Amino acid sequence: MSLERCLASVEHANYAFATTSGMSAHVTVMQLLKRGDHILCVDDVYGGVQRYLRGILNPNSGIDLTLSDFTDIKKFKASIRPSTKICWLETPTNPTLKCFDIRKIAEALKGTGVLLVVDNTFQTPVNQNPLLLGADIVSHSLTKYIGGHSDVIAGGLCFNSKELFDKMFFIQKTMGTGLSSFDSWLCIRGIKTLGVRVEKAGKNALAVAKVLEAHKKIKFVKYPGLKSHPDYKAHWKNSKGGGGMMCINVKGGMKAATAFLQNLKVFTLAESLGGVESLANHPLTMTHISVPAEQRKILGIDEGLIRLSVGIEDEKDLVDDVINALKFA
Repeated sequence: MSLERCLASVEHANYAFATTSGMSAHVTVMQLLKRGDHILCVDDVYGGVQRYLRGILNPNSGIDLTLSDFTDIKKFKASIRPSTKICWLETPTNPTLKCFDIRKIAEALKGTGVLLVVDNTFQTPVNQNPLLLGADIVSHSLTKYIGGHSDVIAGGLCFNSKELFDKMFFIQKTMGTGLSSFDSWLCIRGIKTLGVRVEKAGKNALAVAKVLEAHKKIKFVKYPGLKSHPDYKAHWKNSKGGGGMMCINVKGGMKAATAFLQNLKVFTLAESLGGVESLANHPLTMTHISVPAEQRKILGIDEGLIRLSVGIEDEKDLVDDVINALKFA
């Protein structure tokens, strides 16, 4: 079975294709736009996406951009313009794990002609299927959970509209963003174990989140599987699981966060996510360093914020690792 058929199957899509990276999938979607069109994008979004939208697409192509919090649906509706062509959503978001009701957003866009694009990388098709909730396009960084082993760079797009798929496939073919055969094989290998990996990562993540939430050196934990998450109800309207991603804030700012990261033994300090191994990332100085300082402040991306991608290692080893590292924070 081809990667396209495998990807379509797990995402409950009629059509899909793979690209050379997650970002190439995003760039391919943006070729639907022309000068003067408007993108409405969630404000807390993967650093590479906002860097491309803010630093390349907007100034070079004359595409208008609004980065906005989608929490208030009335304000969301008010942000839609006659020129709005794409609404870009992550839920949960990267890195602060804000969650949104996909169906409610899709309903708000109904009749506007705006395409709803949902990046489903964090939740994976195992936990969440945005096409079934009203999304027009689902995007994946196949590098992450679907590849699953940190040894491939790839992206994917899924659709239920033949007309939209044909448009996008023409763009992909013309731009040359299609994925190689070997990398496609690596992603197919990953899809075969996706379910069991996502289930194990979610179980481990919940255990780590509970321990960290109760720790005196932690300001807060944002994990969709915890009832303390401010968007807990919205998340579970979309999802079947909490996922493997969370963010925490260590008391003591940069010094404490650095000490915590330096003393992790099982978690590895790295920017990626979604592999079998557990990773820790400092968004302020790593993935989201290109986000303007004033925007980082609004989002809460500060010195103490750490994003954790919880893998499939032994649960006790992971819990012991974060508790031990906090001794030095």
